[in-house]
Amino acid sequence: MASSNFIDYVKINARSGNGGAGSLHFRREKHVEKGGPDGGDGGRGGHVILKGNTQLWTLLHLKYTKHVKAFDGKGGEGGRRTGAIGKDIVLEVPLGTIAKNAETGEQLFEITEDGQEMILLPGGRGGMGNDHFKSATNQTPQYAQPGEPGKEDWFILELKVLADVGLVGFPNAGKSTLLSVVSAAKPEIADYPFTTLVPNLGVVPYRDYKSFVMADIPGIIEGASQGKGLGLRFLRHIERNSILLFIVPATSEDIQAEYQTLVQELRLYNPQLLDKNRVLAISKMDVLSDEERLTLQQNLPNGIPTLLISAITQEGIEQLKDKIWDLINSPFPVQ
Repeated sequence: MASSNFIDYVKINARSGNGGAGSLHFRREKHVEKGGPDGGDGGRGGHVILKGNTQLWTLLHLKYTKHVKAFDGKGGEGGRRTGAIGKDIVLEVPLGTIAKNAETGEQLFEITEDGQEMILLPGGRGGMGNDHFKSATNQTPQYAQPGEPGKEDWFILELKVLADVGLVGFPNAGKSTLLSVVSAAKPEIADYPFTTLVPNLGVVPYRDYKSFVMADIPGIIEGASQGKGLGLRFLRHIERNSILLFIVPATSEDIQAEYQTLVQELRLYNPQLLDKNRVLAISKMDVLSDEERLTLQQNLPNGIPTLLISAITQEGIEQLKDKIWDLINSPFPVQ
C-alpha cells in the first residue's frame, strides 16, 4: 500500500448530542377531571463511539474528518411518552487504536478486539418530565427538567500496529525481503536506505494451518530516539509486538556493535521494550564464503537466540519460524 495511505495519527473534535427536554404536560381528556401531570422524559443525546474493525489497518478514513457531531435527543411528550434517543456516531477504527485527550495527553482507552465499542463522549442525559415531580403536596408540578447539554473536546487517535513479531534493524538490513519471503506481503524493496516508510504487515503461514503476524517497521538508525532518520514516529508500533526480531546483515562490519546500537535505541525510547522476547537473525548469509561464515559464527552476540538466514536460498527460514512459534506460545519471556 502506498505510504501516503498509512495514517497512524489523527486529531479530531468530537461533540456528543444534547439531551432532550422533559415535557411539561397535563392530561386533558373529556370526562376526566383533574387528569394530573403526564409529561414524558426527554431522550438522551447521541454518543460518539469508537468501534474496532479487523478490516481496517490505518486511520486514513478519519484523516479529513476533523469534526464529529452526534445528534440531539428529542423532547418528551404528553402521555408519558419519552423522546427519541439521539443517533450515535460510530467511528470504526483498526485494532490497536488508542484514544487520548488532546489537551492533557491522558490515555482514555484502547481498542483491541473486533466489534469492541467504547464511548469516546457520552451524550447528554434527557430531562425528566413533570410526571416525575408529582406528590401528595404538589399534584400539579409546573416544571420539568431541561436536557443536559452534550460534551465537546479534542481527541488524538493513535494507532499502534498489532502484530506477534516486529522486525527491528537498520535500513537495508533485509527486513522487507524477509517479510516478502515468509508471507504474501509485498513491501517495497530496493537497494537504498529507508525504502520502507510505513509499517507493513504480513501473515506468516506455519505448520498445520497455523499462522502469526509479522510487522516490518521502518529502519532505525543511531540517534533515532533523538529524532534522527525517521525518528520515533514508528517505534511505537513495536510496543504491541510480543517478540522483537532483530535483523543484522552478514555484511555488517561489526554485528555485535550493530545489535547493541539497536538495543540502546529501544532502551532510550522505552526501557520496557527490552522485557520482550528477542531473537537475532543474521540475514544475507548467501553472500558469505565458508571462511567468512566461520569467522562470523565466532563473533555473534551472547545472551540472545541467533539464527543464520538467507531469504534468497531459504537457509534457516523454517528454523526461524519454529523459534518464533515456540516463543509466541511460551507463557513467560525467554531470553
